[in-house]
Amino acid sequence: MKQYYLLFIILFTLVACQKNVTSEKGDYAYFGGEIINPNSDFVVLSKSEEPLDTIYLDDKNRFLYKIEDLTTGFYSFFHGGEYQIVLLEPRDSIMFRLNTMEFDESLVFTGQGAKKNNYLINMFIDSEAEYENVLKFSQLTPLEFEQKLDSLRDEKIKKLETFYAKNGDSEVFYKIAKDNINYNYYASKEIYPFAYYGHNELKNLESLPKHFYDYRKDIDYNDTLIKDYYPYNAFLRYHFDNLALAEHFKHSDDQYFKRNSLCYNLDKIKLIDSLSTDVDIKNRLLYHYAIRYVNSTENIESCDKILKEFLSRSSSEPNKRQLAYLTESLKKLKPGYDFPNIKLIDYNNSELVTSSLFKGKPTVVYFWTYAWKGHFIESHNKVIELKQKYPELKFVGININIDETKNWKNALKQYNFPFENEYQFANPHDAKDAMALNSINKVMVVDGKGKIAISNGNMFNVNFEEQLLGLLNK
Repeated sequence: MKQYYLLFIILFTLVACQKNVTSEKGDYAYFGGEIINPNSDFVVLSKSEEPLDTIYLDDKNRFLYKIEDLTTGFYSFFHGGEYQIVLLEPRDSIMFRLNTMEFDESLVFTGQGAKKNNYLINMFIDSEAEYENVLKFSQLTPLEFEQKLDSLRDEKIKKLETFYAKNGDSEVFYKIAKDNINYNYYASKEIYPFAYYGHNELKNLESLPKHFYDYRKDIDYNDTLIKDYYPYNAFLRYHFDNLALAEHFKHSDDQYFKRNSLCYNLDKIKLIDSLSTDVDIKNRLLYHYAIRYVNSTENIESCDKILKEFLSRSSSEPNKRQLAYLTESLKKLKPGYDFPNIKLIDYNNSELVTSSLFKGKPTVVYFWTYAWKGHFIESHNKVIELKQKYPELKFVGININIDETKNWKNALKQYNFPFENEYQFANPHDAKDAMALNSINKVMVVDGKGKIAISNGNMFNVNFEEQLLGLLNK
């Protein structure tokens, strides 16, 4: 295997070098890779959520692809339900190697332009590991929290400066890496009030030090270079949560934070429209908040008001159609309505319909995908716990992945989860539309007669078990 891999690198380098000698018009880059334990036989390459091409793996699970007329920035590659990003600049020749069993952790880049991407992927992994520490810091007073956070940022910037001085990489990389540090820092400060004060005391926002949000004056709400970069997008979402909260408290009698308040979410949509002018950034933020509200509210009628506000401000026709369709689908999934009769495939590859599952006892229906490994594991562990506490209930897991059935089975086997009452959608696209399934956290509860009892639950919410008890005590 090592010999094959070495040969591939040599051939890859020779091709890249040969192309560099040749005079060609336009900017371009080469991108290739090797995938260990592939979940499918192809990789999808995209730019700003627009697919560029579907690239098929060869018989050694490798590929090599030339991107013509390259636009400097982030490109995403998708494989088997998971994706990552790569920074590409003119004349880059980058190859990656990864194992799908540890997608992010195993990802390594080689070739021209590899160092900057390895640095960025390591920053991503380090940030995930650092998250728990930041949450602990959030229990400190504002000044103590700032001191801890400032120290972390200073250490990262020094490390970046050393790397940049040694490797002399591109200015684009330096800007992006520094943005990564800063926007993670800003996001931590936006999250802080929710962790420190708690949702019932967020009126105390005004007691934060006056300088606490000084960085806000430097925010670029329309940074097209990093619009596809997770730290930037995550920050903007936390930031608009906070801005809308401050705006909401100005005209609301609410004494504590209500995430699903219609008024609060309408304030958010209006703020995004007023501050963001880049079409892609604005449309993504508008859709994120509108779809999140629709997916989590128990007041289905209020969805029409969110939809109306969204339609008046978004310029994305696909997003408009999707949200309108979702809103209409949700109206058919109200408590008291029949659960949609959808085709499923069981562990033995037999086909059945959902109506055959809901006979005699209330049933909790939850959904999962191995693309979200954390949720997949946590939801199944939570169900094991709930089964012991509520033997009167039946629990049904439905995998929503769009691929061969063996992959969802392998995921269950890998983590030793039971196969009983585990299914996969026979026609995932149609099923997800019928179920208005846009959030993997969505849980539905069906009574013993096949009628919907809870249409939009979440097993990780503190009140979920209260809802279950209410159903059992009827």
